[in-house]
Amino acid sequence: MATFLYKLGKLAFRRRHFVALIWVALLTLAGVGAASAPTAASSSFSIPGTEAQKAFDLLDQRFPGSAADGATARVVFEAPKGEKLTDPANKADIQDTVASIKSSSKHVASVADPFVAKTISRDGTIAYASASYKVSSMELTDADRDALQEVIDEAQKTGLTVEVGGDALQAMPETGATEIIGIAVAAVVLVITFGSLIAAGLPLLTALIGVGIGVSAITALANVLDLGSTTSTLAMMIGLAVGIDYALFIVSRYRAELAEGREREEAAGRAVGTAGSAVVFAGLTVVIALVGLAVVNIPMLTKMGVAAAGTVAIAVLIALTLIPALLGYVGKRVHGRKARKDLGEQKEPKANMGTRWARFVLRRPVAVLIAGIVGLGAMAVPVASLELGLPDDGSQPTSTTQRKAYDLLSEGFGPGFNGPLMTVVDAKGAADPKAAVSEVVREIKGTDGVAAVTPPTFNKAGDTAVISVVSKYKPSSVDTENVVHDIRDAGKDIKADTGAELSVTGSTAMNIDVSQKLNDALIPYLALVVGLAFLLLMVVFRSILVPLKAALGFLLSVLAALGAVVAVFQWGWLGSLFGVEQTGPVMSMMPIFMVGVVFGLAMDYEVFLVTRMREAYVHGERPAQAVVTGFRHGARVVSAAAVIMIAVFAGFIGSSEQMVKMIGFGLAIAVFFDAFIVRMTLVPAVLALLGKKAWWLPKWLAKVLPNVDVEGEGLRTASDGRRPEDEDRELVSA
Repeated sequence: MATFLYKLGKLAFRRRHFVALIWVALLTLAGVGAASAPTAASSSFSIPGTEAQKAFDLLDQRFPGSAADGATARVVFEAPKGEKLTDPANKADIQDTVASIKSSSKHVASVADPFVAKTISRDGTIAYASASYKVSSMELTDADRDALQEVIDEAQKTGLTVEVGGDALQAMPETGATEIIGIAVAAVVLVITFGSLIAAGLPLLTALIGVGIGVSAITALANVLDLGSTTSTLAMMIGLAVGIDYALFIVSRYRAELAEGREREEAAGRAVGTAGSAVVFAGLTVVIALVGLAVVNIPMLTKMGVAAAGTVAIAVLIALTLIPALLGYVGKRVHGRKARKDLGEQKEPKANMGTRWARFVLRRPVAVLIAGIVGLGAMAVPVASLELGLPDDGSQPTSTTQRKAYDLLSEGFGPGFNGPLMTVVDAKGAADPKAAVSEVVREIKGTDGVAAVTPPTFNKAGDTAVISVVSKYKPSSVDTENVVHDIRDAGKDIKADTGAELSVTGSTAMNIDVSQKLNDALIPYLALVVGLAFLLLMVVFRSILVPLKAALGFLLSVLAALGAVVAVFQWGWLGSLFGVEQTGPVMSMMPIFMVGVVFGLAMDYEVFLVTRMREAYVHGERPAQAVVTGFRHGARVVSAAAVIMIAVFAGFIGSSEQMVKMIGFGLAIAVFFDAFIVRMTLVPAVLALLGKKAWWLPKWLAKVLPNVDVEGEGLRTASDGRRPEDEDRELVSA
């Protein structure tokens, strides 16, 4: 592989005008496609195989046009001090507001008047009107949300306190400013790392081109492939991350080759042949991690993973072709002025920070290893108390209208009113449907933790009923989860006695089912991703122990990062420092999301750092010296890449959305642990202790595994006596 990539790098360098033109054309084509494509409707959120989803599907069949999974808005009213909502003036204002909500959008299905539905608190000071929409919250337009907000603003002018809960006003959090901050930090780090504006600009330019092509392609295909508006979010974040990383690796190696006195074209070829091999395999591990999200069987998550994987593939291709082409334009200016004067001089390599750190670790490998493992192990302890769930309005910042509505409802009616359970009874198989439904109502009323049960609503055929159940506890609590399970368990006995099938749905039950589905998928997903990556790294390093160490180190860093997330967001430790206003369960998607994203980035650092060590070892250096060589060339680049990623992810901590804040914190701390403690500390300590055993591979396995020559052993003779035309023909024929 190294020889093929070497020739590809030289070809791209020589044919730079053609290569650059191709990428500009692709960017233009994708941009035109995105601009001319019809606006994609947000795809509805569905969770195949869950009881909540089956109940939604049944409601769509038996209650045509009801839009059971449509958006909801719960408009909460509070009377001024000393007044009641039943006072004539207040009552008239509320009824006017209800009428205005009904006419605010063509998607509004119904609005329940508090005085008709009797949703007024006992003391008459708090009431709520439930509005339901024909489409899901993801399909509501900004115009629909703005119209609802205008009605609320008008209602507040009457003197009433009016707040809105539910998901109708829920919009995707804006992240544009965060991305700009991340790019700015990346630029500063790259300038410090390279000491050259040109060298710093190349990774940024190519990463933006790659993300531009990837996201534009997703936008262009969104309508055809039913990609939701959220699909490009992960692609943009990961594409930017790996795009900068991969370009950084190639440019860094090119500079090193120039410093050793090689001509520009030869340096570009060798940079792509060596660092490019690491990029290919690092990219493959990221793609495996992202495509593996399909194991969870949540369509939206699968589409996000595949789209992000496509963007990563583009980043790899850009690193292998566009980077050497651009290096052909900038030549030796990739070094700063001072460094250009010393190019080609055979000097003893200076002991940089990476060299000094590697030597420190090699002198005390046991102490460093124990300290690192104990430190990460201590950080992982809170994972034992991990509670998973999906955020509701109770986790919103106290300044938001959703949180204010949540608190008012809890005060006036009890916390369970913020997430009522929708119980669906399919009585088609019952001899007496009405009697069967009455039995269900009696059973639910006798269930521990149930605060209220509404009378059943039958469909026209009279064979299906909907019963609203209110828990005594807040929607995201473990107690409410137990109530859902108890009702479902009771349904099994009811089916045996009456023939009627009972199922629980609604947003609260859906959240519980999603959390369970994600929990069940975590171990298979881990096994798939880590297993495939282990095999891939075994091919790269031609070793069993190095890939094993890489996988175990990754698991340790992810557990430590999850422990930090539990400590901050569930326990509230240092919560005020990170703007956590409300503690609660950790988002159920967090473990799988962290495994997918962090695993890819962790393997990037592992492959780049250790392939340089492997290269030095294969070329005759002793194991300990090979570790030092790997750090001398790779530590600074890996550190820069990690700092950039931490800065990009940490920018999300400033978001007002608890979910986004949690993702940003979790990913930033995970990259910190993995890059600086696992890869930069535990890896050299383990390799120092293993010595030559680290590179051991059974003879029978060595014969079976393909030799991809990542370390570039074949490059020593690749260019001997070859003309450029010969290499071009060989590359095409390959």
